[in-house]
Amino acid sequence: MKNNLKTAQAEKISHLDYFNIAISVDCVIFCYEDRELKVLTMPSDLKDYAGLPSLLGDLVRPDEDLDSASYRVLVDRTGMEDVYLEQVHTFGSVARHPSGRVITTAYYALIDIKHQHLRLGGNLLTWQRVKDLKKMAFDHKAILDTCLISLREKVMEHPVVFNLLPEKFSLRALQELYQSILLVELDRRNFRKKIGIKDW
Repeated sequence: MKNNLKTAQAEKISHLDYFNIAISVDCVIFCYEDRELKVLTMPSDLKDYAGLPSLLGDLVRPDEDLDSASYRVLVDRTGMEDVYLEQVHTFGSVARHPSGRVITTAYYALIDIKHQHLRLGGNLLTWQRVKDLKKMAFDHKAILDTCLISLREKVMEHPVVFNLLPEKFSLRALQELYQSILLVELDRRNFRKKIGIKDW
């Protein structure tokens, strides 16, 4: 009888613990500027990661789904509403956040930097070149890398890169954008040939 009570108590505690897990979203917001792929970051305000850049994110509110939460973060930070946004991966390492158990779902967004209106003062929000980011707060470097891999796969088959460019652009500008994403030099003639046969 005692063993049964202990088992029941353990199951009750374990069951309650499931509801002490926070859910968040993190947004990898990409732009293209000065022939460089950049990502929007802000310095972490946690002592554990003081001074390190972090991605933009927030906890999911009780009345939100994941997509709504990520869209809210994007609009609140960039002032843009009509933006390409894609869910990529969920990160659930037990020790990924020093404040407790937080499971986060990562999204990436592609914006034309000329249309953004950053809404956090004091120069806290900064565009940083993706290739310069070697260390970030939390597991945000892994999130950034995962989203970058997803973007690289996407641009090979879908015209999502147009979201990073102004309405009018040259083929040369398009090639330079691809090169900044893929980190490879592309042959001009072959690139134009491949773009020409795409059904976009």
